[in-house]
Amino acid sequence: MAAALVLPNVAGYAFDTSPDLSKAAARQRLSPAAMQGFLQIVEKWGIKDPDARQLLGGISTGSYYNWKKQPKRSLDQDTLIRISLLIGIFKALNILYSEALADAWITLPNRNPMFRGQSPLAYMIERGQPGMLLVRQLLDGRRGG
Repeated sequence: MAAALVLPNVAGYAFDTSPDLSKAAARQRLSPAAMQGFLQIVEKWGIKDPDARQLLGGISTGSYYNWKKQPKRSLDQDTLIRISLLIGIFKALNILYSEALADAWITLPNRNPMFRGQSPLAYMIERGQPGMLLVRQLLDGRRGG
């Protein structure tokens, strides 16, 4: 007998589909939580503002500080995807490693051939969103996900 998949019933959220980030309403709804999550992650990882700005696609200093002061503003699709990838990386690291190593891993030099001795942070800054995706895939593969 096959088991049925039961999806939770939460008003206003369809669990069987991903949010459509091309829609302004979806971006507006997700942006505050994404911003808060991003700021908490860069703080835990000890990432300085210039590197944090690069992870977000190279936004200007003024835009970044306005963004930090007004967390309710709507983010663009690219920024939300970047933050989503970083949240996935954060989650995978915390599944794989102790809290101390999970928080330090992103800034440590890495001997994996993919990184060529760079830190994962430097790798992601250099390669942008595709680099973030590769780091996420690497970590998800390590955790069996």
